[in-house]
Amino acid sequence: MSGIGGQQDVDIDLGGLFRAIWQRRVRVLFATVGAAAIAFAAAEMIAPDYEGETRVLIESREPEFSGPNQVSQTSSDRIFDESGILSQVQVLRSADLIKQVARNMKLHELEEFDPSAHPSAVSDLLVMLGLKKNPLELPPEERILKEFNAKLQVYQVEKSRVIAIAFTSKDPKLAAEIPNEMANVYLSLQSGAKLDSNSEASRWLEPEIANLREKVREAEAKVAAYRAESGLLPTGETQNFTTRQLGDISTELARVRAERANTAARAEGVRAALAAGRSADTLADIVGSPMIQRLKESRANVKAQIADLSTTLLDGHPRLKGLKSQLEGVEEQIRAETRKILASLENEAKVGQLREQQLVQQLNTLKAQSAQAGEEEVGLRALEREAAAQRQLLETYLARYREATSRTVANATPADARVISRAVVPTSQSFPKVLPITIVAGFASLLVSCVVIMLGELFSGRALRPASLPEALPVARPMQAFAVSNTAEDVSTPALSPGEPVEQEPEREDSTAVEHDFSIASVADHLRANDVRVAVSVSPGGDEGSTATVMLVRLLAEEGEKVVLIDLSGSACPSRLMAQSASFAGITNLLSGEVAFSESIHADKFSEAHVIPHGNADPHAAMRGIDRLQMIIDALTNAYDLVLIECGPADAGAVAKVTRREATEIILSAPSVSDERVVEVLTSFGEAGYRDIVLMKGEGRSGPELPDSRAA
Repeated sequence: MSGIGGQQDVDIDLGGLFRAIWQRRVRVLFATVGAAAIAFAAAEMIAPDYEGETRVLIESREPEFSGPNQVSQTSSDRIFDESGILSQVQVLRSADLIKQVARNMKLHELEEFDPSAHPSAVSDLLVMLGLKKNPLELPPEERILKEFNAKLQVYQVEKSRVIAIAFTSKDPKLAAEIPNEMANVYLSLQSGAKLDSNSEASRWLEPEIANLREKVREAEAKVAAYRAESGLLPTGETQNFTTRQLGDISTELARVRAERANTAARAEGVRAALAAGRSADTLADIVGSPMIQRLKESRANVKAQIADLSTTLLDGHPRLKGLKSQLEGVEEQIRAETRKILASLENEAKVGQLREQQLVQQLNTLKAQSAQAGEEEVGLRALEREAAAQRQLLETYLARYREATSRTVANATPADARVISRAVVPTSQSFPKVLPITIVAGFASLLVSCVVIMLGELFSGRALRPASLPEALPVARPMQAFAVSNTAEDVSTPALSPGEPVEQEPEREDSTAVEHDFSIASVADHLRANDVRVAVSVSPGGDEGSTATVMLVRLLAEEGEKVVLIDLSGSACPSRLMAQSASFAGITNLLSGEVAFSESIHADKFSEAHVIPHGNADPHAAMRGIDRLQMIIDALTNAYDLVLIECGPADAGAVAKVTRREATEIILSAPSVSDERVVEVLTSFGEAGYRDIVLMKGEGRSGPELPDSRAA
């Protein structure tokens, strides 16, 4: 493949790069081992550092005896959120806390925390020359603070309320003691801050409580005075005297009305019985009367005597007359007593009515009084609310005052944090990690050595190779292209490649039989030499010719060409030979629109070539999209050096449907095909207008003699 502007395109020879590295493997190995040894020695010479870590959990530490305190609870909630935890991290890194730890542990006496206190001669010389600031000008605490911060790490453990305090030191014991001491100082500072807060709260609450007590007393006095002036005497939690009396009278009125109605109903029953002449013996008021009961007994005795005497005496007997007269007297007494009972019931009903009228008058009077009392209670409730609010505030202040005083006296104010993991003396160094450093140094040296070798090969040009090798064909090159005439009766002799002499016998004379090379290798050389981009292979012999086409594709791929084969044969022989699976999507799927363009291209299982197999879509549906084939071929020519289309035993008309006549190379793959059949196919393609036709007979270096024009 020729380059542009007279220069040839080149590719990187990856195999050459790896061969160059392998040739220098001894030097690479020495460099790797040397770098690893130097790193190991340097790591061993460095004074080791040890790291200790203490972890503190931020949580509420309220004493069990303390009552509910909304203010302190809200303050604790602020400590537990994300910003609160980060604020506690900054408290642990504060200069005051670090200075307190330094004083407690006398870190100023250790050279590790104040190395500038004993400067070297070089340092003194730099200071004298003005190239370095004198470190002794800083106060000792500032120098210790700077060195301390360089060795300290304080961070929040992810997704938790835990703060880790990590410290690095040359002394393993000190690496464990310093974070533990920082945690202790932090807890004491937190507890002291809460003690100060309680003391300030106690001092502020004392005058406030005294003032509130006076306000509560005044508010309760106003409530009592207003109640006395308005006559709103309390009789319960929610009622006054008027309301209570109104309720009692309403209840009594309902009872009186019920009794009056009952009495009136009873009197009406007695009156109706007397008016109708019925016996009143069935009425409850009559039956229950003692007098009526005695009269009924007398009546029964008289009737019994009359019944006894009637058996022996006649009706006109004076004795019977006397008894009957006595019976009438008893009956009259019963009626008289019944009228008395009726009169008594009527009187009782009248009395109930009078009582009802009196109660109604009292009820109306109390309603008016109750309405007035309701208006007066509005002011009373306002005064009671004011008194209750002052009383509640006083009780709250008293509870807080007692809590703050008890905490201050008992010193029961733990910090809102606790240590959950104390640092222990480390047994292994945190830096340097000798083994990882040695491994990384050796691996880095190996990579650098390989990169240097590859860059040297690339800059020298030894790792570059031409992208294509367009070698000139020899004069006696055996591969020939056929120039086919437009008539079926005249086939010219083989036409040589450019620059080759052409010897042609006069017409109507027998030509000399010349041996020609129609091998796969020669066809490959021809395609490369002429920079053919699109070629169509026709196999009159069927699968044998398609197999030769596959061999041509693989040969071109081995020679460095980027080549793709499109299987348009009916038997799908190239697909079976090249595709790794018969179920792969191919050209029929692509023409049917079932798959994307990239999904139809697959690698050959025995070479670097690519193949677009036959596919498994409906061939009739694929043929409806045959117009898209030329666009597919044009797109492939942008990515490949050669696009080879295997059409199987197709004729010139079928080939014309899949590619253009101009700039299209026809490869007649005809191993084991008779010369007569070859001439017949050549003639048909010549009549169709194709001029560039290459004959490929197989793998041999020599082929059959070309038939002369008379034989054609």
